[in-house]
Amino acid sequence: MEITLLTNLLGAVGLGAASGLNAWIPLLALGVAERTGLVTLSAPFNELGSTPVLAVLAVVFVIDLIGDKVPAVDHVLHAVGALVAPASGAVVVMAQENLLTEVHPAVAAILGLVLGGSIQAGRSALRPVVTAGTGGVGNPVVSIIEDVSSVMLTVLAIVVPVLAFLSVVGMVVLGIVLYRRWRRRRAERRQAEQVGPGVAPGVAAPPDAWQRYR
Repeated sequence: MEITLLTNLLGAVGLGAASGLNAWIPLLALGVAERTGLVTLSAPFNELGSTPVLAVLAVVFVIDLIGDKVPAVDHVLHAVGALVAPASGAVVVMAQENLLTEVHPAVAAILGLVLGGSIQAGRSALRPVVTAGTGGVGNPVVSIIEDVSSVMLTVLAIVVPVLAFLSVVGMVVLGIVLYRRWRRRRAERRQAEQVGPGVAPGVAAPPDAWQRYR
């Protein structure tokens, strides 16, 4: 039982993070997996495998998949995703078989909300930067990367939960490293602008520096 609980918990972490990248992929994948007997979901979340729910999820997934590749439309979808992604994360975590019997439902829900919401928040913060830096051209590329990552995390969470968990840890570490690098470069640019042209960052400008650059 302990091993099963740990496996389900690791898979839940992977699915929750995948929800932040694309809220509909984990839900649709779990529904298909439940329908085909690959996994057994806790009630009432086993309804994800029912025909009406699968049909709705498939339609919404296609709409989101296409719309997220279109500049301006993707920002609207990200605004909606601020609510949908955490909810999706909560559902996929609580849907894990035997997890709710060992973990309080509120704890499982909070775990899913945090995972889905935090990854979604990172996506929403990154997208305007990509739009401004590429004129919107890079948005579809980033969206495809997010979708592929969500699919990979979802598949790993269902088949090899340990690898899904390790992938999430790797994503978090990479995100922190990139964020710190971005902040450092931003600080260096601001410092360079303050001391004036021709002065290396970290080196104090001579007293008459601004006179020379007038």
